[in-house]
Amino acid sequence: MSRRVYIFDTTLRDGEQSPGCSMNIQEKLEVAKQLERLKVDVIEAGFAIASPGDFQAIKTIAETIKDCTVASLSRANAKDIDRSAEALKQAAHPLIHTFIATSDIHMQHKLKMTPEEVLERTRTMVAYARNYCPNVEFSAEDATRSNPEFLYRVFETAIKAGATVINVPDTVGYTTPDEYFELIRKIRENVPNIDQVILSVHCHNDLGMAVANTLAALRAGVSQLECTINGIGERAGNAALEEIVMAIMTRKQNFDVELRVDTAQLYRSSKLLSNITGVVVQPNKAIVGANAFAHEAGIHQHGVLADRSTYEIMTPESIGLNKNTMVLGKHSGRHAFEEHLKTLGYHLDQEELDAAFAKFKMLADKKKIVQDADLEVLVSQKAVEIPEVYKLDRFVINTGNTITATASVRLRRGNGEEELIEKVSIGDGPVYAAFKAIEKIVGVSFVLEDYKVRSVTEGQDALGEAYVKIRRNGTIFTGKGVSTDIFEASVLSYINAINKMIYEEKLEAEGG
Repeated sequence: MSRRVYIFDTTLRDGEQSPGCSMNIQEKLEVAKQLERLKVDVIEAGFAIASPGDFQAIKTIAETIKDCTVASLSRANAKDIDRSAEALKQAAHPLIHTFIATSDIHMQHKLKMTPEEVLERTRTMVAYARNYCPNVEFSAEDATRSNPEFLYRVFETAIKAGATVINVPDTVGYTTPDEYFELIRKIRENVPNIDQVILSVHCHNDLGMAVANTLAALRAGVSQLECTINGIGERAGNAALEEIVMAIMTRKQNFDVELRVDTAQLYRSSKLLSNITGVVVQPNKAIVGANAFAHEAGIHQHGVLADRSTYEIMTPESIGLNKNTMVLGKHSGRHAFEEHLKTLGYHLDQEELDAAFAKFKMLADKKKIVQDADLEVLVSQKAVEIPEVYKLDRFVINTGNTITATASVRLRRGNGEEELIEKVSIGDGPVYAAFKAIEKIVGVSFVLEDYKVRSVTEGQDALGEAYVKIRRNGTIFTGKGVSTDIFEASVLSYINAINKMIYEEKLEAEGG
């Protein structure tokens, strides 16, 4: 009988630590709901003590998600664990995840602790966490550079203290598949109580081997795989969930394990994360990249037309790529719109459907044909809805190669009794001029960290997405705008980032 293997998703914790991938509470909740639809086993929702925003996000996710375990990360100290326990209080299936470094280099230079002190801290803090929660995961940070004999002692101690999951992280992406296989094998042989817990791995991609190392550990007998959507994470990222899952599903005979993941939700999960963070996967990315199922070479095209299995080891449908040829336009009705969304994997409630259909009709007036990618962007916009202190009323841009770009922008401020404010500014280009006009209205200056525009679909009437990252007081805020006009998309993205800043600073003030 195949053994059960668990998928532990840390997109919202380790993944969010990736530069430029920060999310607000609404965005994190939307990702968590999608992870629940994807049927991952564990959602690591954040690091509760890191900030009031992180705490509130974990709390909100714990109160909402019912079909997955929700985890919060904690260092091996009482304050961290207290904060995690508080955030997870309403979770249907809570898990406190605590960790301490075990490599000589970390113990000496970071912790300033002896091995015996680390052992004692492991014992006391795992027991402390277990008093709060029946499920406790213990991670030995930098395990792959730790002395194996010491690692065995740490794991045995953690299990005796009440840990239900033992994690062996490759924290700095240092190991290789053969080494990792041997380490896992020796842990299973030398930790006498290891069969009492779930054995887990967490791999980073610094040498490009995170997925390979994870699969090697799976072959060595681990039962939980920690990963992120699109492989996002610190430095070079984490093991990519979609690559791990499809490797297991495609090569079942090699692994002989059972997953509960709904692979038809993989593509949608990837797109949702890209839409929220603005970090788009490269075209040749395995599984979810734009070219993953594209065939350009003539010999490949001939083979695929004759039999898809000649050059496709998995089907596009298996990851949720829709092959429906229904065309939507301005004459399409509500029923056709709703049914088409269902084929794309979106099941919206009445309020969400009303909002999406209204946006669809507005877009259909500007475009002859609305493509699937357009719909995905429209639907994903609900994930970033926050209180709109500022709304775009109108803008006028004058530009050319012989004049200085000038932008006049008018915004609506406030809810209820709205105030119209209009400012004019010049700039080195039309977009920069518009941004400076918006700053005048808001009365706050920002540092523009990043700005990019991309087309969602092809053709002259393509829907454009603009992303900006602005910095204020050391914090990065990401904004997104969508329109068939790239100037409008750019203005909307800047306003969106400012509204997020106002919202998140309000939350921080209330939480602090």
